[in-house]
Amino acid sequence: MAEPTLNYVPCADANGPRRMAYWQWGAAEAAHTVVCVHGLSRQGRDFDVLAQALVARASQPIRVVCPDVAGRGQSDWLKDPAGYGVPTYAGDVLGLLAHLKPATLDWVGTSMGGLIGLAVTAHAQSVGVKVRKLVLNDVGPVIQWSSLQRIGTYLGRAVSFDDLQQAADAMWAISSSFGPHTPAQWLELSRHMVKTLPDGKVGLHYDPAIAIPFRAVTEELALAGQAQLWQLYDAITADTLLLRGAESDLLSPETALAMTQRGPKARLVEFAGVGHAPTLIAQDQQDAVTSFLLG
Repeated sequence: MAEPTLNYVPCADANGPRRMAYWQWGAAEAAHTVVCVHGLSRQGRDFDVLAQALVARASQPIRVVCPDVAGRGQSDWLKDPAGYGVPTYAGDVLGLLAHLKPATLDWVGTSMGGLIGLAVTAHAQSVGVKVRKLVLNDVGPVIQWSSLQRIGTYLGRAVSFDDLQQAADAMWAISSSFGPHTPAQWLELSRHMVKTLPDGKVGLHYDPAIAIPFRAVTEELALAGQAQLWQLYDAITADTLLLRGAESDLLSPETALAMTQRGPKARLVEFAGVGHAPTLIAQDQQDAVTSFLLG
């Protein structure tokens, strides 16, 4: 399958009807479903390479589902920007799972997608499912404040570009911590991050208002949230794999080590020469995830 199918699921919202988009790879009726959820300003097509690898390597039919979280990609924007946060995102994905009804559910979450995974894992039984295997990609209960400050310098800025290549170059300037990529790989990752504007230029394919609640988080609020995140993590019973870019500024070595010693006692795999966050395109990154999920 060269391209995924684009689907939509309705989401509960006090401000009126809206839809969440999700990209589906593989066999729609497969008992085994892997849900892959992207980072803060990204979208579901980030997982194209991983999804194709999972479909190709699985010995049994598999379905890989990659949502565009609210306000990103093909999903509707929220009428109230205050709703842009993990509780809303987790609620939307629980609605998606109620629709999909997977017999076997695995989760891959990059950065924000991992935090959503913590919440979904805790509440999945409310929609009749259980997370079997959990992959947390460069994220944990403790998020370094300096990393949040770095992300805040570019999130939500209204920018436009003459063409896709110029947009890709600009995104690389703030995303080089993703690690080595060929020009072709980065261009493909960038393709779904932009949309054509009315004036013919291209702009980023997310609601700039996602930055409003993000910027409202203070260091004190972030610290206060750590206890709740550790509580969610410690309650996990799913087999857990923790991925970390060895140069990550978001997931510290100390937090990663603690995650191997408490809760589900995650298996830790680090990738040299990569910061925040591994894109799961490099062969060693693909292999780590596919062997874990398909093993």
